[in-house]
Amino acid sequence: MRNFTEQSITDAALARITPECDPRLREVMTAFIRHLHDFVRETRITQEEWLKGIQFLTECGKFCDDKRQEFILLSDTLGVSMLVDAIANPGGPGITESTVLGPFFRENPPVVPNGGDLAPGVAGRRVDVDCRVTSDDGTPIAGAQIDCWQSSPEGFYDSQIGDGEAHNLRGRLTSDKDGRFWFHTTLPAAYPIPDDGPVGALLRAMGRHPMRPGHLHFWVQAPGHRQVITHLFVKGDAYLESDVVFGVKDSLVVDFGPQTGPQHTMRYEFHLKKAA
Repeated sequence: MRNFTEQSITDAALARITPECDPRLREVMTAFIRHLHDFVRETRITQEEWLKGIQFLTECGKFCDDKRQEFILLSDTLGVSMLVDAIANPGGPGITESTVLGPFFRENPPVVPNGGDLAPGVAGRRVDVDCRVTSDDGTPIAGAQIDCWQSSPEGFYDSQIGDGEAHNLRGRLTSDKDGRFWFHTTLPAAYPIPDDGPVGALLRAMGRHPMRPGHLHFWVQAPGHRQVITHLFVKGDAYLESDVVFGVKDSLVVDFGPQTGPQHTMRYEFHLKKAA
């Protein structure tokens, strides 16, 4: 059959997936092709519009390098990253909720001892962070690994500052025998996602802003427990209700202390679910 119609071409495309195809790949691609074809039929996409879409994806690829991933930004701003996260991490009563990893995580951050400074030499309002890691039954977890990273008071991550090679505003800590870890840093500020590329142009075309509320990132891992990747958001931030990546959850909005004066204190307890 070669004379495909608007309706018949979908079944023809699906029929060309061979029996040797990996079963999971078959399942995903079958759904993807069906939904994509239905999308084109529903919106009556023109050839010119389809070309613009291809050009947009091409531009996204041009903006990707070892420090920036434009496709993650696209996924985040369309709400897809949080949808995938919600499916992967259903959570449960008393379990710390997860949110997106974000595009600024970096492997092998510097080790910071408890009581150390995550932002040496960075000016801004100081914050004392004092946290605990416990199991879902409340038992303290000793030896948990905690990666933490954040933006500067001006709204930039270290990979965006200077040559992007130095590590600052991030570190790896370990919980003590009581499950506690603590450090000093600066108050994280609200900031725009990188919006000088195609994703930023798309947001502007949709009438959306690029802002994220101020937050600290945490990746908490402990043997025998499910890891959690999450943020702690600054209570009172103006962008909590309109986070561009849909990452805010009520349980993750935390009082960082008085919003006036030079010193703030933030306390939080992370609860990890025991692994099956």
